[in-house]
Amino acid sequence: MDISTHTPTAPPPSPRPGQAENRTVRGATRPGDRIFLGLSRGSGIALLLIMASIAVFLTYRAFKVLPEDTGNFFTTFEWNTNVTPPDFGIAVLVFGTVVSSIIAMALAVPVAVGIALFLTHYAPRRLSGPIAYVIDLLAAVPSIVYGLWGALILVPNLDGLYGWLDDYLGWTGIFDWQGGAPRSLLTVGILLAIMILPIITNVSREVFRQVPRMHEEAALALGATRWEVVRMSVLPFGRSGVISASMLGLGRALGETIAVATVLSPTFEIKASLLDPGGGTFAQNIASKFGEATEQGRDALIASGLVLFVITLLVNGAARLIIARRAEYSGANA
Repeated sequence: MDISTHTPTAPPPSPRPGQAENRTVRGATRPGDRIFLGLSRGSGIALLLIMASIAVFLTYRAFKVLPEDTGNFFTTFEWNTNVTPPDFGIAVLVFGTVVSSIIAMALAVPVAVGIALFLTHYAPRRLSGPIAYVIDLLAAVPSIVYGLWGALILVPNLDGLYGWLDDYLGWTGIFDWQGGAPRSLLTVGILLAIMILPIITNVSREVFRQVPRMHEEAALALGATRWEVVRMSVLPFGRSGVISASMLGLGRALGETIAVATVLSPTFEIKASLLDPGGGTFAQNIASKFGEATEQGRDALIASGLVLFVITLLVNGAARLIIARRAEYSGANA
């Protein structure tokens, strides 16, 4: 009879005295962990409830007046809520909000990223500290101060820029200037760019500081120049952070109120030229008309606020999708 050989395996080593007890203690959830978990979970739930309550309130007040609107809410170029039935629409507000925000982002993001790279990789320490401090102070300036500066300093000194744009780019129609005070969407975009510049710069600076030192040293060891180090190591790593910083700045640009109302000459018409006075934004329209509006007018303004709320959610959702798709290439997981 064949007898199969079997090599016995060694039994697992018995735990040392007290080892089992130590594992139990380390694996157990401490009271502080349970408290922190409960607070974190409660904060997240509270945030969702607040967002839901805002959405419900805006939707309820908006649909009280939308059935009475005699025009198309999305295409009407009027805002007359003091008559019965009311006639109002958000076509001009959507155009003004989107265009001014695009101008602000196009001007602010490249400058902010350049400043952040200069402070983290080029400027000496004795220079980067004071510049960063000044940028932090700019982020704390109230909106009304920016608005007063824009109305008293920026607007009177834009005639030269507007004339130059009209001379060289007026043939496009977008930069055609017929004279008059430069209280247009381009002025609003420039002011918003100055306002959101500190936010994007500060966040981007902190992101660039988190780049692993090994990445930069490896690029230098391969013979890369300083700009090649920035291009191959710093920017890919900080791409998601820059997108997040840009979305924070865009959120402020979309919802800015007082500064825009101070420098803009609001009209309910869409003009092809960015230099012509006129236009309007959601926040500016709500701020300028809410005080003297009737109950019906306030509901109409809240309806426009609901659209701004939805636009903001869509922008942030799109940013999250971009970050999620780019995360694997950002270098953060390396």
